[in-house]
Amino acid sequence: MFQAVSVQTLLLLLFGGYAFSEEECVKISVTSCDACIKSGPGCVWCQDVNFTKPGELDTVRCDTRSALLKRGCPETKLINPPSSMQFIKNKPLSDGQAKKDLVQVQPQEITLDLRPGKPYSFDLKFKRAQGYPVDLYYLMDLSYSMNDDLKNVKTLGIELLNRLKQITGSARIGFGSFVDKTLLPFTDTNEEKLKKPCPPEESECEPAFGYKHVLSLTDNGEQFKNMVSQQRISGNLDAPEGSLDAIMQVVTCENEIGWGNSTRLLVLATDDGFHMAGDGKLAGILEPNQESCQLDKKNMYSKSNLWDYPSVGQIARKLEEKNIQPIFAVTQKVADVYRELSKLIPKSDVGVLSGDSSNVVNLIVDAYNKLSSNIIVTHDTLPEHVSVTYTTCQGQSSSDRGICNNVNIGQEVKFTVTVKASKCIDLKTFTIGPLGFNEKLTVKVRTRCQCECDNIRNNASEHCNRQGSVVCGTCSCNPQFLGQRCECSVGHKDEAALKAQCRKDNGTECEGRGDCECGVCKCHLTEGGSSYYGPHCECDDEHCEKYQNKLCGGNGECKCGRCKCKDGFEGTACQCQKSTEGCIARTGAVCHGRGKCECNQCVCEGGYKGLKCETCHTCTLPCQQSGSCIECLGFKSGPFQKNCPLSCGHLVPNIVDKLLKSDCRVKDQEGCWMSFTMKERDGFNNYTVNILKDRECPEGPNVGAIVGGSLAAVALIGLLLLLLIKGIIYAKDLKEWRKFEGAATPSMGKK
Repeated sequence: MFQAVSVQTLLLLLFGGYAFSEEECVKISVTSCDACIKSGPGCVWCQDVNFTKPGELDTVRCDTRSALLKRGCPETKLINPPSSMQFIKNKPLSDGQAKKDLVQVQPQEITLDLRPGKPYSFDLKFKRAQGYPVDLYYLMDLSYSMNDDLKNVKTLGIELLNRLKQITGSARIGFGSFVDKTLLPFTDTNEEKLKKPCPPEESECEPAFGYKHVLSLTDNGEQFKNMVSQQRISGNLDAPEGSLDAIMQVVTCENEIGWGNSTRLLVLATDDGFHMAGDGKLAGILEPNQESCQLDKKNMYSKSNLWDYPSVGQIARKLEEKNIQPIFAVTQKVADVYRELSKLIPKSDVGVLSGDSSNVVNLIVDAYNKLSSNIIVTHDTLPEHVSVTYTTCQGQSSSDRGICNNVNIGQEVKFTVTVKASKCIDLKTFTIGPLGFNEKLTVKVRTRCQCECDNIRNNASEHCNRQGSVVCGTCSCNPQFLGQRCECSVGHKDEAALKAQCRKDNGTECEGRGDCECGVCKCHLTEGGSSYYGPHCECDDEHCEKYQNKLCGGNGECKCGRCKCKDGFEGTACQCQKSTEGCIARTGAVCHGRGKCECNQCVCEGGYKGLKCETCHTCTLPCQQSGSCIECLGFKSGPFQKNCPLSCGHLVPNIVDKLLKSDCRVKDQEGCWMSFTMKERDGFNNYTVNILKDRECPEGPNVGAIVGGSLAAVALIGLLLLLLIKGIIYAKDLKEWRKFEGAATPSMGKK
């Protein structure tokens, strides 16, 4: 029982919230019908010329439907443009007997006129037609490991065509092959290996290649058999193949492949993984894949060695764009890899090949039946500010895709499509349809952002003082006239200048509380019946702060949005009796002289905090700034010596013999150090200073010692120079003496 009540309550809240949002109308300075309906889906305009009261702005014409009816606007005078749909092409679904011009999607083309912000829903029908043609392109990996598979594929063409024709009545088949880029490290680039990448024992071998288109789509099974029989196996170096390169060419080369207005199937047969975007850098390929057909005259992929592999996202987008459904026929060892790939590509399937691909026909038929029975409805790129959601054929919750599974041939299913434009847009077009089918619904969407009123154009309407015409209930004035009723003649004045006089600080005209008439604000009435006032209607006496649900606490008067309190009361809402009892500090001062007492509490200034403004965590003692005052107060010297009481009245000095600690240490004019402490007094920049009576002055120089030292240094240097000269002379004499002795010795020997 509790659960049932809870569910009912939840539903009530949900639907109630939705209903409330539909009735909500948020508007700012709306003065016209067009601006009103652009404000939101719940906004409605009243075009009754007598709807507004004297002094009322035309803004009151814009509100919710219920609010306008309550204010007395006639039902016939409400302007509320609805969203609508028009069928442009709406052929019925084929009944299964038609052979040509099969119709599987209804409607085929519509035009939506949408109210911005309001969703619009319609039904999209789909029915799988009997005999809808099938185009199947068989894309085969011809690397050497697929040798046995190629032999079986050469004989499957006729069988596969027959099986498909049993299902659809009309089928065509084509063929292409791929290996990989012919660059290292993907393929051996030795000249002999490029010509014959197969093992030596293989006599028939195709030269290395990227992708080759062999046979365009045809209903001739014998032709398929003959063309495929001519194919030879090839080879490469690494395990991953160039599958995505080949898929991109098959998808983009529509004319070369021959894709028709049919169910398009692409069968990829391989036994290995795939290279993807970025792998080309291993071979020095830096240019990304350009998503375009690049087949040369021999139907070979000409940009294989110039463009990088495409990304999985590029492949998925192109397959969806061209309505091609891939079937990955792969061996068991890579089946998990392709199942993960299939999750990223809508309308795709994975089948496991036998060792020699002998089961490929059954695999393709089973995959086709599965893909065709699972219907996914989605859209192409949407215009800006447009969103689309779907409910499934079972009516389940909406999402960005409509899904319906196990749909049989001839079974009609229905999807609910919801389109919403969040803003005003011009005519835009997009398509909606089931993936894998060429048939689409073309949706042309535009918005209803202009009112269609029933007023007769009359440039001399009495309602507009014969100087304008009534448009949607309001006056559209003739040139040179302004005002709600065109009562203001502009004359030679500039219209913009007149309106500027009504704007305070370039804001809204008359603060949105009056009409600008000839450059002067004519103020409206307030909700309470009094009038706005002031040069720009900026004041009223009804919107002051309240206390205990009383305007100005019942202890004052509201004047221009601010409370003027009675004697004995204070506060922004006159909520407090005047008292300083809670603000008196221990010194007897109010808030230590560093703030104001409001409502018996200190409002501190100058960075001070605390109940009584006693502390300032960011303040520092002004030691250096107080140096000159300390010099005159403590030592009767310095720049303030003559006017010390006037310049230093904020300091109260005490001369002491000893300081337990020194807060400050500052030099005076004579270079002596002054030590003192500072203690704050009430107020700002007021201190008691304890000054140490003795300064620390540096001693003068010892002249005698300096002179004596200088003389001694000169004498010592002179003595050293004398000894040096004496040593040089002695060395020179000794050298001459030895030279003389050497010359005299031979002469004595001869005698």
